[in-house]
Amino acid sequence: MPLGPPDTPAAGRRTILGIDPGLADTGVGLITGEGQQVRHFAYGSIHTDKRRPLGERLERIYRRLRDTIAESAPGLIVVEDVFSLKRYPKSGILLGKVTGVVLLAGQRCGVPTLQIPVREAKQILTGNGNASKAQLEVAVRHTLGCGDPIRPTHAADALGLALIGLFRYAHLAAAAPTRGWLAEEGDPS
Repeated sequence: MPLGPPDTPAAGRRTILGIDPGLADTGVGLITGEGQQVRHFAYGSIHTDKRRPLGERLERIYRRLRDTIAESAPGLIVVEDVFSLKRYPKSGILLGKVTGVVLLAGQRCGVPTLQIPVREAKQILTGNGNASKAQLEVAVRHTLGCGDPIRPTHAADALGLALIGLFRYAHLAAAAPTRGWLAEEGDPS
């Protein structure tokens, strides 16, 4: 994730990092705003090669998140909570390992980290806890005033988590930083 220009914070403005954990692709979304007003957003994903050993893939996710946290200095990280489908228990276990790496990165960087169940995120943003990924992406895009689809979908999910952090949990976040941004920055204002 290349970094872009820094943001200049105003009093009360908060930066929230949303993370949609996944072993193949971890979505990352960064929101800076105040109250219900989004000032800037940026997004991307961390891709790992399925041919590499698990430990190496987890380390790549950790290092990229650590670097992103250091550059963007969020006041709060919001990560999708681990879930498991009965039909695919191994996927839930792998997701738990990635989530552990995300929590460790937040802890090591001194940033408060919240876990939010996916149904809660969907309910807050779409009004339907069972909304599809496509419905969630549309809701996130609409909230941000973004005309183009947000891709990859993991990044849209991460932006959704960051929006929830801004709208519901900003009081837990420190003031916005004066450093860095992720690639693909947008400005809905």
